[in-house]
Amino acid sequence: MAEAEESPGEHETATPRPLFAGLSDISISQDIPVEGEITIPMKARARELDNSTLNESVRHTIMRDLKAVGKKFMHVLYPRKSNALLRDWDLWGPLILCVTLALMLQKGSVDGEKDGGPQFAEVFVVVWFGAVTITLNSKLLGGNISFFQSLCVLGYCVLPLTVAMLICRLVLLAGQGPINFMIRLFVVVVMFAWSVIASTAFLADSQPPNRKALAVYPVFLFYFVISWMILTFTP
Repeated sequence: MAEAEESPGEHETATPRPLFAGLSDISISQDIPVEGEITIPMKARARELDNSTLNESVRHTIMRDLKAVGKKFMHVLYPRKSNALLRDWDLWGPLILCVTLALMLQKGSVDGEKDGGPQFAEVFVVVWFGAVTITLNSKLLGGNISFFQSLCVLGYCVLPLTVAMLICRLVLLAGQGPINFMIRLFVVVVMFAWSVIASTAFLADSQPPNRKALAVYPVFLFYFVISWMILTFTP
């Protein structure tokens, strides 16, 4: 009994056992790999470099953007149900069309005074303010497209009316008259219908089924105002 008893001094002099003392006895099998690479695979790195635009030249960037704008113009000229304008939206095309249309509608005065025709700022404000208003109306009606996607579609669909303005300017070079007016009226009406059909082909599916008419009606008015400005233009 005396040997089994422990003196109180033994507890005080015993050294504490380290917390991770048993880890040194664990052996790792040679068959288990413990090394590896943390580098990015070459294919993934090459794909990332291809998608990056930081290292490309300015000329390559401009040409790429111009090709993208040209493809969107083709989608407007041949309207069909497609998400190209909604998926890869941009505002370069609408800006180019708006500036071109405003310049062709510009009336120059010899004396520098206002001659009653639309000025550059007026056309610019009408186009962009109308597009913003239609976009807000679409969002309030529950449309599922973003603000800039709607601006992109409405701006690109001004292309037929810009072509109509160019044709009317060429027709007006032959002088004014009833036949001249009928030709311009026919061209403007056809291009107006083209713009409305093209825009609704992209925007109709983004609206609730029971509110499509409320969303299309402002689009009709928007292109009608631009068409009226083109038809009533006289140099």
